Amino acid sequence: MEAGIVGLPNVGKSTLFNALTKAGALAANYPFATIEPNVGIVPIPDPRLETITKYIPPQKVIPAALRLVDIAGIVKGASVGEGLGNKFLSHIREVDAILQVVRCFTKAPGGEEILHVSGSLDPMRDIDIINTELILADLQTVEGSMSKSERAAKSGKAEDVARYEVLKKYLPALSAGKPARAVKIDEPDQIKQAKQLSLITAKRVLYVMNVDEDDLQGQNELCKKVRAHAESEHAEVVPVCAKIESELSMMADGERQEILEALGLAEPALAAVAHAAYRTLGLQSYFTAGEKEVRAWTVPVGATAPQAAGVIHTDFEKGFIRVEVYTLADLEKHRSEKAIKEAGRMRVEGKDYIMKDGDICHFLFNV
Repeated sequence: MEAGIVGLPNVGKSTLFNALTKAGALAANYPFATIEPNVGIVPIPDPRLETITKYIPPQKVIPAALRLVDIAGIVKGASVGEGLGNKFLSHIREVDAILQVVRCFTKAPGGEEILHVSGSLDPMRDIDIINTELILADLQTVEGSMSKSERAAKSGKAEDVARYEVLKKYLPALSAGKPARAVKIDEPDQIKQAKQLSLITAKRVLYVMNVDEDDLQGQNELCKKVRAHAESEHAEVVPVCAKIESELSMMADGERQEILEALGLAEPALAAVAHAAYRTLGLQSYFTAGEKEVRAWTVPVGATAPQAAGVIHTDFEKGFIRVEVYTLADLEKHRSEKAIKEAGRMRVEGKDYIMKDGDICHFLFNV
């Protein structure tokens, strides 16, 4: 699973990406600084890992991780090729969710001049530009597929009929300026065809507000507008000062903690971004724990035990027998797996078990 960071030029998108991935030098302050999408691996901060290691000391600890793609700034007209738009839009089609960075800071960080590409500050206009370009790109995809799909559907083949029905649902919505995710698709055959279309606006969106250094909670009037918009879309929103987060990402742990305390923050805001991106993608974590490693594994919400086992190795899913499961609360109370078993708290679950966030597991399988 991966998320793509999008936004207009000079809203702090690449600064945020570099901070999240600790990629180093910041991108130059001009449009199209990032011509090819950068890809980074972002660890998901999880204090549960630290708790597990108190009772099961490992040789190494491996957190869950998210693939993040920094996609070059979109401009008005991207859907018709402006600013290398077609190339950038193709990169967005490949990700599973979108992190849209919106400029909500009113002051130039550090005193340097960072001009807005439109010459003034208006986050709702910025969101509308991005959303309009993505909707227009999807509209082109749907309109270009209609005739061929209509002819194919006349054969009566179930998948062709389903695809045509999906296109017919999407066309009026996109034509009216609504994203594909606003269209309800609930029949299994149509859901499958909708996924294969890979429409950009069918992807879930997380709004990341790039805020001023003196407004870290994102309470100014610009932020209030973004929050209201996100709520109307049932999307999450996270305030981040990309400049501060970039500086924090380069600091040693002790120095970083001092700055966080001075700012009145419990943790870097990037942790909130990572967690929100995880939720936006519909993901959760389970853990395996032993002397060699304590590790968080990523699975979609609703994954079965065999599917979760398959994340470790495909053979685990094919030869799945059962899974032994306990919770972090069990470990904190009984302090060892042996004591958990003796207390009758080690559950044995079969192939139909639906994984819960935070499960600590041992999988039994036969190859």
